[in-house]
Amino acid sequence: MAHLVDDKQGVETIYRRWAPFYDAVFTAVFERGRQAVAEATGRIGGHVLEVGVGTGISLPLYPRHCRITAVDLSPEMLAKARKKVSTLGLHHVERLELMDAENLDFPDGTFDAVAAVCVVNTVPHPEAAMEEFARVLRPGGEIILLSRVGADSGARGALEKVLQPVAARLGWRSEFPWSRFSGWISTSRHAMETVERRPMPPLGHFSVLRFRKLSTT
Repeated sequence: MAHLVDDKQGVETIYRRWAPFYDAVFTAVFERGRQAVAEATGRIGGHVLEVGVGTGISLPLYPRHCRITAVDLSPEMLAKARKKVSTLGLHHVERLELMDAENLDFPDGTFDAVAAVCVVNTVPHPEAAMEEFARVLRPGGEIILLSRVGADSGARGALEKVLQPVAARLGWRSEFPWSRFSGWISTSRHAMETVERRPMPPLGHFSVLRFRKLSTT
C-alpha cells in the first residue's frame, strides 16, 4: 500500500496537518543543522533558493548579503513563512512562492546555491527533486542540505525498514541511506561532486550534505 509521502497530494495533506504546531516541534531539534546550512550558504552568497521553506524557520538565519527566494508545496506552511518575513522585517527574502520541489519553475542556472532542510527524504521522488536542484543551480554553485542519512545495512538499517510505515505517516522516510545520494550523483545528467558530509545533533541521524555542480566547459 502506498504511503502519504509517495504522492504529492499525500505530502500536502501531511504538512497541512503539521502547519499549526510545526515550529513548536521542530525549531529546537534541528537548530544546529539549520545554522550549519545557513552558514554554508552564506559563504557562497548571491542568489539563494530554499526549497521546502515550510513555516520559514530558517529564513532569519541566512546572512543578509544573500538574496533569498523560497518555495514550498503547502499553502498553510507558506502563509506562516510570509508572516515571519513581514513581522521580522526579513528584507533579504525577495520571493516566497507556492511550488513543487520536483518541478521548479525557474530557468536553468538561476541560483548560486540551493538549500533544503529536511526536505529530500519527504518528497515523493527524492532523486527527481535533487535533479531539479542541480538544474536551477549555476556551475560552481552548491546544493546544501540538512537531510536524514540512514544506514545501508546492519541492525540500524533493518530497524529503519521496520519503522518506515510509521515514519511515512508523519511525513518522512526513516529508510534513506547514503547510497540514495551517491547513486543520484553517479546517474545525474549534471556533473556533481560531494563536498561535505557532516553528521549533526541529535544522534547524527541527520547530516549537512554539500554537493557542487561542476562546469562542463
